Amino acid sequence: MSFRDLNLSTPLLNALDDLGYTNPTTIQEKAFSVVMSGVDVCGIAQTGTGKTIAYLLPVLRQWKFTKDKSPTTLIVVPTRELVTQVVETVNKLTTYMSVVAVGVYGGVNINTQRLSVEAKVDVLVATPGRLFDLAMNGSLKLKNIKTLIIDEVDEMLNLGFRTQLKNILDLVPAKRQNLLFSATLTEEVEELIHTFFNNPVKIEAAPSGTPLENIEQQAYEVPNFHSKVNLLKHLLANDPQMTKVLVFAATKKLADELFAELETLFPESAGVIHSNKEQNHRFNTVKQFQEGNYRFIIATDIVARGIDISEVTHVINFDTPDIPENYMHRIGRTGRAKKKGIAITFVTEKEKPLQEAIETLMDFSIPIVDLPTEVEISTVLTEDEIPKVYMKEIQIKLPKKEDVGPAFHPKSAKNSKVNFVMSRKDRMMKKYGKPKTRGQKKKGRN
Repeated sequence: MSFRDLNLSTPLLNALDDLGYTNPTTIQEKAFSVVMSGVDVCGIAQTGTGKTIAYLLPVLRQWKFTKDKSPTTLIVVPTRELVTQVVETVNKLTTYMSVVAVGVYGGVNINTQRLSVEAKVDVLVATPGRLFDLAMNGSLKLKNIKTLIIDEVDEMLNLGFRTQLKNILDLVPAKRQNLLFSATLTEEVEELIHTFFNNPVKIEAAPSGTPLENIEQQAYEVPNFHSKVNLLKHLLANDPQMTKVLVFAATKKLADELFAELETLFPESAGVIHSNKEQNHRFNTVKQFQEGNYRFIIATDIVARGIDISEVTHVINFDTPDIPENYMHRIGRTGRAKKKGIAITFVTEKEKPLQEAIETLMDFSIPIVDLPTEVEISTVLTEDEIPKVYMKEIQIKLPKKEDVGPAFHPKSAKNSKVNFVMSRKDRMMKKYGKPKTRGQKKKGRN
């Protein structure tokens, strides 16, 4: 099937021709007619399957010009990068249309975005927090929303946007079409669907644990962090096919440490992005990577969903992800647009259970590759890798309460004081050894 077999308008077909797209992906083909019918839709599709265009094509096909300034289509996504990329995709698809797309997200001046949404907007793409802020301060009117699209909903719930999502769903008109797209169908996602959606039609491009066919997977068993660094340096230095590499690290701190290790060996060809980096830095890093100025970038999972870069040759999991589904999101960054990709995972002994969980999800065993003999196995351990020595704690048996004596020491007889009253007669006796009187009172004369 080609895009011309779908009921697309001429402006959309011309835009697709300009982009060089001729055939729809599985999710694009399955979603089009269902979304066009107006029912609620729940689409399950892996990263890299073209789901952004899958929901945009039918929505833009039904778009009609209106003089009202408020948006008619609302797209909610988890990250700033994804906001930018969805807006760019809308603009590319509407080259021959008069659709105004605006993106809003946190981390930048809200006043600038307030002016944008108060002007004419047809398609609004937003992260949940900034969207709710603009709606609450009166800048954004959601009364005309006809289509609500929530993309990467599983990641949004993982990032803690559950409350904001519920608040947004309460703000939009009750009469609307809901489109939800997710890589995994978790219990939280199902609960959201049951509460706010109206019997959605489920579309699944591939089971959530299915390895993408265009991706070759392999793993190295590596003993520790510094050995992983040595292996990564070796692969980057000796594999000429690694022209555009995405390296995933478990934490922001680790990403920065890894960047510091590699920057000196590969000057001006590496970048790092995570949520602590400023927005302009993140956008510029992705841009440099996309344009080929950076050979590789180091990223964390939190921004993985927002990186839509073509022709990534390799994905390297420097750390094995602790959530099996995140492995699928990571490796889905390569092997896109029917091109082959390679996903490599470094696994320590401690990470073996994580690898097994991933393999259980996929029902596929990741082939283990022997370490190159040139790679130095480091004996230096990080603080987290150093075995902890636990001293045996000796429990002292405390005496029972009834066996415990008084909480004070009695004074000696010498120091003890007894208060009592002594008569004058006794004082005189003690002092003089005999009674002492003041003399007899004179008797009165008769």
